[in-house]
Amino acid sequence: MPKIIAKKEDWISLGYTLFSEHGISGIVVEKMATILKVNKSSFYWHFTTKKGFIDEMIHYWVRIGTNEIIDHTNKEISVGQQFKTLVKLSFKKDPHIDFIFFLKRYALNDKGIQKIIDDIDRERIKYTEGLLVDMGYSKVESKTKAILFYKYLIGYHEMIRYKEQSGNYHSQVKKELNQFIEY
Repeated sequence: MPKIIAKKEDWISLGYTLFSEHGISGIVVEKMATILKVNKSSFYWHFTTKKGFIDEMIHYWVRIGTNEIIDHTNKEISVGQQFKTLVKLSFKKDPHIDFIFFLKRYALNDKGIQKIIDDIDRERIKYTEGLLVDMGYSKVESKTKAILFYKYLIGYHEMIRYKEQSGNYHSQVKKELNQFIEY
């Protein structure tokens, strides 16, 4: 007998995982209900539409993939340590890394979602730029380095997405980043 209730967070977490693995085709309410061992009416208790659910997943991605990283980084006392923490949190193997790749594909048909992605890209670059200014780089130099940092991050994740990271991958990342950002 299925349980009657699943929390909103249960649905979002499962949806985030399934979207990361299969894209929009992974978001099937009946299958998700089976995995959560609930009736599909539980989904509709929390979300009026599938689109509303997807919006909630996107907000979840923004929170864990941007806001929490910035908040955690800002807790460091020195700007040098903030940058090191940003690198550590950004350059880790993420089992949900394909979420953004599937989201970008989904956004081809939804300008609102594309705007959210573009805004997050700008926010991440702006945050990194601010750290670099605080580290002593000029505004112009910081902007260029922040863009390079972000593009390197995207390329890094693309290259490792189906591979194991070596035990010393942080050292390798730091070495490569030091080619254009000394920290």
